[in-house]
Amino acid sequence: MAKILIVEDDISLRDNLKTLISDAGYEAVCIEDFSNTLQGIIDARSDLVLLDITLPGDNGEQILRKFRAESDIPVIMVTSRTLETDEVLSMSFGADDYVTKPYNPTILLLRIQAVLKRYAKEGKEGESTYKNLSLNVSKGSFSVGDQDYSLTKNELIILKQLFDNKEKIVSRDELMTILWDNAEYLNDNALTVNISRLRTKLMDAGSEATIETRKKQGYILI
Repeated sequence: MAKILIVEDDISLRDNLKTLISDAGYEAVCIEDFSNTLQGIIDARSDLVLLDITLPGDNGEQILRKFRAESDIPVIMVTSRTLETDEVLSMSFGADDYVTKPYNPTILLLRIQAVLKRYAKEGKEGESTYKNLSLNVSKGSFSVGDQDYSLTKNELIILKQLFDNKEKIVSRDELMTILWDNAEYLNDNALTVNISRLRTKLMDAGSEATIETRKKQGYILI
């Protein structure tokens, strides 16, 4: 069952959306505390986000732009604003679709279904497996068994490179170069910290694959 996160500060609209989505067979969850909306979205680990533009604090477009630095989970903007510039900005910031209020419930559900279907296909194509560890580049996460674990942008880049060269040593210089090419600059010490955090995540998740450090050479996924 796909998990849909509703980010809407209007209580009436939020409740209506939750009922609509639940009745359609999805797991519907809502953010009700908007003191740190971005972190709430990240922590929810949903399969799709319905994000309103007009919110307390940062607006939906600002939140979307920051969220895209952390995750590729699909986002549909749901808003009463009808300015063309809002739609252009939302799509340029990484929205997967854009729906204006008052929305047609059937159309909204069809759009949710279409985005989830497209995302599932991309995720399957972008998934790699080694031992009991699966890496999903599209979702920006890895899984062990049925449990998913989110990755930061840097962790994803590092783990993907190790996956692409599993059981082969990847040098620190190579990782630094890749991170630089992806506009995710790290100094040498920060790379060490990211490797340590990534190794801990894999261990805590029960991964049979682990990252070993080869002194003066680099890192290897074994």
